[in-house]
Amino acid sequence: MPELLLIEDDAMVRRGLQLALQRHGHAVVGAETGEVGLATFAERTPDLVVLDLMLPGIDGFEVCRRVRQTSQVPIIMLTARGDDFDVVTGLEAGADDYVVKPVQPTVLDARIRAVLRRAVGEEEGVRAHGGLRIDTDSLVVSVDGAEVSLTPTELRLLLVLSRAPGRVFSRQQLLEQVWEQGYLGDSRLVDNGVMRLRTKIEADPSSPRYVQTARGFGYRFGPV
Repeated sequence: MPELLLIEDDAMVRRGLQLALQRHGHAVVGAETGEVGLATFAERTPDLVVLDLMLPGIDGFEVCRRVRQTSQVPIIMLTARGDDFDVVTGLEAGADDYVVKPVQPTVLDARIRAVLRRAVGEEEGVRAHGGLRIDTDSLVVSVDGAEVSLTPTELRLLLVLSRAPGRVFSRQQLLEQVWEQGYLGDSRLVDNGVMRLRTKIEADPSSPRYVQTARGFGYRFGPV
């Protein structure tokens, strides 16, 4: 059973989400501050982090950045409002997805399960594109012989795009295939996911060789 780390300063919200997620079959460890959350993360190495952004002391944005310095564990952030600044800043800090408060446990459970599924690849062998090598059996990605550490979402995005080089995927198609979200999904998840992926696999992210923009529509892989 995957273990979740829930970092939420409101005791009632934290306890309510813990109980609800446990009823959905998750093992949940709670933390009330960013500092406690980081210490718990280092001690327990959970499979996924649910992170409130508005924490006392070290806020959720900084917690996310610090986790990303050492780990590619999936992170779902909780934001008290669908504020564009909060969402974009959180995604740029390294979060994989977000849920707006007040949180519906069934929605959060669905997002958790979707994010965890992204860590599972398909067995096809090796895809080699220029200096980029994608081993879909071991889920190891390397560029010019150096292994690259990707989050499950970034890996799934790369797998989907590289499966059909030259094909243009709309943001909506990527939301459905990578984030498992329908027409109500947020296209900023795609744009920020692409941006983060490019910083890891492209020699020059501003002039991408592998993940290219189809202006006004979406993204394509290659040609290289």
